[in-house]
Amino acid sequence: MERHFGIWAFLVLFLVLDYGCFGCLDEERIALLVLKAAFCSPDCSSLPSWEDEESDCCGWERVECSNTTGRVLKLFLNNTRESSQEYLYINASLFSPFVELKILNLSTNMLATLGDDEGSERPFKLNNLELLDLSSNTLDISMLASLTELSSLKSLSLGTNILEGSIQELAALHNLEELDLSNNLLESFITTKGLKSLRKLRVLHLETNGFNISTLKSLGRLSLLKELYLGGNKLEGSVTLRELNNLRNLEVLDLSSTNISSSILQIVEVMTSLKALSLRSNGINGSQTALQGLCKLRNLQELDLSDNGFEGSVSPCLGNLTSLRALDLSKNRFSGNLDSSLFAGLMKLEFLSLSHNVFQTFPPISSFAKHSKLEVLDLICGNNTLLLESEDQTWVPSFQLKVFRLSSCILKTGSIPSFLHHQHDLRVVDLSNSSLEEDFPTWLMKNNTRLEELNLKNNSLTGYFHLPYRPHIFTSAIDISNNLLQGQMPSNISVSLPNLMFLNVSRNSFEGSIPSFGGMRKLLFLDLSNNLFTGGIPEDLAMGCPSLEYLILSKNDLHGQMFPRVSNLPSLRHLELDDNHFSGKIPDLSNSSGLERLDVSHNSISGKLPGWIGNMSNLAALVMPNNSLEGPIPVEFCSLDALELLDLSNNSLSGSLPSCFSPSSLIHVHLQENHLTGPLTKAFTRSMHLATLDIRNNNLSGGIPDWISMFSGLSILLLKGNHFQGKIPYQLCQLSKITILDLSYNSLSGHIPSCLNKIRFRTGFRSGKFSIISYFQSSGFSSYLYHSQHIELSQVNVNSYPIAYDKAMAEFTTKNRTDFYKGNFLYSMTGIDLSSNKLTGAIPPEIGNLSQVHALNLSHNILTGPIPAAFSGLKSIESLDLSYNNLTGTIPGELTELTNLAVFSVAYNNLSGKIPEMTAQFGTFLENSYVGNPYLCGSLLRKNCSRAEEEAEIEEGEKGLTDRDIFYVCFGASYVVVLLGVAAVLYINGGWRKKWFHVIDVVASRIRWSTLLLYGWTRDSQHTRGS
Repeated sequence: MERHFGIWAFLVLFLVLDYGCFGCLDEERIALLVLKAAFCSPDCSSLPSWEDEESDCCGWERVECSNTTGRVLKLFLNNTRESSQEYLYINASLFSPFVELKILNLSTNMLATLGDDEGSERPFKLNNLELLDLSSNTLDISMLASLTELSSLKSLSLGTNILEGSIQELAALHNLEELDLSNNLLESFITTKGLKSLRKLRVLHLETNGFNISTLKSLGRLSLLKELYLGGNKLEGSVTLRELNNLRNLEVLDLSSTNISSSILQIVEVMTSLKALSLRSNGINGSQTALQGLCKLRNLQELDLSDNGFEGSVSPCLGNLTSLRALDLSKNRFSGNLDSSLFAGLMKLEFLSLSHNVFQTFPPISSFAKHSKLEVLDLICGNNTLLLESEDQTWVPSFQLKVFRLSSCILKTGSIPSFLHHQHDLRVVDLSNSSLEEDFPTWLMKNNTRLEELNLKNNSLTGYFHLPYRPHIFTSAIDISNNLLQGQMPSNISVSLPNLMFLNVSRNSFEGSIPSFGGMRKLLFLDLSNNLFTGGIPEDLAMGCPSLEYLILSKNDLHGQMFPRVSNLPSLRHLELDDNHFSGKIPDLSNSSGLERLDVSHNSISGKLPGWIGNMSNLAALVMPNNSLEGPIPVEFCSLDALELLDLSNNSLSGSLPSCFSPSSLIHVHLQENHLTGPLTKAFTRSMHLATLDIRNNNLSGGIPDWISMFSGLSILLLKGNHFQGKIPYQLCQLSKITILDLSYNSLSGHIPSCLNKIRFRTGFRSGKFSIISYFQSSGFSSYLYHSQHIELSQVNVNSYPIAYDKAMAEFTTKNRTDFYKGNFLYSMTGIDLSSNKLTGAIPPEIGNLSQVHALNLSHNILTGPIPAAFSGLKSIESLDLSYNNLTGTIPGELTELTNLAVFSVAYNNLSGKIPEMTAQFGTFLENSYVGNPYLCGSLLRKNCSRAEEEAEIEEGEKGLTDRDIFYVCFGASYVVVLLGVAAVLYINGGWRKKWFHVIDVVASRIRWSTLLLYGWTRDSQHTRGS
């Protein structure tokens, strides 16, 4: 009987222990399928195994069950939804069947509420739940009501939501040990009374909210707190030792980016239990004495003081922190000579960053030879003045680095540090800007098969770019630009580097054909510019790199068709083919619909502008100058609303500007040197951000439109060499940010607007985006995160990689020559050119108020009157041209005050009197500055001024007599002509002749009778007086 009882007991025990083989409970399987329907409507690719209603749900992915009861213990539903899907509304009661659930992860699901259909929050009925992750959703403060009955909860993550307001409900979670409220909108924490209920709290994440210094002071109630993360809040103000006295047990304190007062350096010394401290990015100033308090924290393992204002020598007492594993002193003003003794006792160091300081010398790397745990050594000098001591070639390091950066440092040896020959686990190597002079280090890649990033740009590396024979599947980024490498690119690059994302070999001397990049499906960035590549663009490059975003082939000797006729680059954003020898028509690139920049300038491309360009809704820069394009600007271009830069200059484009072409984002327009015709109409009227408008040397006509005043940010206006006519509109005076104004070689008439003096013509002014800079930002060269035990140590190698820099430019004539101004030269240039028009009237004296103008050209007009003495106010003027007008009077002597004047001309006017004294700048001018003014005098003109005045008076008198004689001659000639004309008419027409003689006879008779009557009246009067 006992034997049978033992067998039955064994069977029962076996069934209990192996209950899982019978599968999960039906009610929980059904509940899981209901959850799937709620999470994944209308479909769900992330839960493919959740389908069979009869299968064991404990075997489903993301589900873990108890081996004894078969009930669900852990449920991982994080990131089950696409980010493009709509917000998710889940009722918390759906989880009620999982009565033994201990871990629930619902993060990253676009979760918006835990309420019912009416929007009311329902509490979780999960008495055994210990961990709940609701981070990275869109939950607001109302969801806290659903958490109040989770009495067993130990860990709660609500980070990265939209919580705002009171969080008092959290005080009900008495067993909570870890709480994450980071990345929300909170400004106030739990009250003092509520904090008493959270006495078990060990870890608290409050970073990136709106908490202030009072929050830090209140946390002293949490006496058992071990880890406190407050980074990214605004903790301005001071804090006392008494207020933080209860935080003595803290082991981790993150106060990065909080604006905390430097007084924290004295207070924190009492927290002797600290293992990790981050004071990064607080602007804390001080010398080595300010760090004395930190040196008392002998248990410290991780210390981040980066991005502050510390200066002077590094405090030697830091060398006493022998437990340090990570030390970051980067981005400060530490200086002096670093002594190797500082690091001699820090044998546990794994991470050391001293980048971006102003050290004069750095100890040899061999001084770290015995630091066997060292993995990251980061030293970006930045100021290019750091000197490394010569190294002993025989030493062998005990460490194996993962990250080594020695950028922008001066290496005495001019070669790659020898210890790298003994490194075999490198992931990131940056030796850029280090004056290296040796062959390309193929051995470095061969020895480190897990190498991810290699940056050797801006050195003097020579030889050939050889790759290891075996593929490097981990390598994602290589930059060897601006070296002296030559020969052909490796033909096996697509095989050797199959997962490459970033490649920059620009500014070398590579030659031959572009190698095959076919099959490099992860390649994002490819820059082969400024080399000697020949041939065309390979078809496999255009077809086999579907992820390619940036393709830069500028400044080579490439020729043939601009791009293969068939291409498949759906991700392409930047295509730069400028300064090559491409020819033929522009191929269809419409399948690269995300194109943002297209630059084919300085080639031999012909044909018309294709209309498909107008469909590129993201296009910001269209650069096609110096080609042979013809035909009109397509009306489809009116859809390019994202366009910022348009350069179609130096082509053969014709027709009128489409009146609908007015991109709202447009900044720079260059259409000069074409054959455009017609008026401006309404083109550009919506381009309110316009800074440059260059339409020189076309055949445009009509008047300068009044709406020009709408461009409040316009800096450069170049209308030279067209057929504009009419008056200069006064609306030009409202362009307060103009720096260069060129209206020359048109048919403008009327007076010069006196209101031009309202324009300030400021030097050094950058209007709007004066320069458009494009950046490459991706995971190619990324921030390297060193995952320390407690705090995050981020070392940024390349935040953003500049790939295109469109400087504003202007061609302007001054000092008798035409120059292109760009960059800093353009920022310091101001000028007005109204020459070669039909302007009349006097020069407005107000022009003399333009004290910032460097060049003023009013030549070749019909201006009259004197030269204003107010021109002495042109204090910055360097070139003043008033030649070929009808100006009169004397040259104001005040012009000698213009000390910057280099070019001056008043030639071919009617000026008189003595030329200015030949002092200062006027002592440098030659006779040709005054030629064509016969009444000017002075020693330079070899004409005595007193004789010149007499000659002028005599000539003026003779001129008067001559004018009287001419009048008499003209009058006599006219009289004779009239008499002869009357005689001829009378001779030809007999009727008129009879009437004429009849009139003459009548007139003669009346004269005769009038004379006889007058004679008779006179005799009678005399006779009467005599009697």
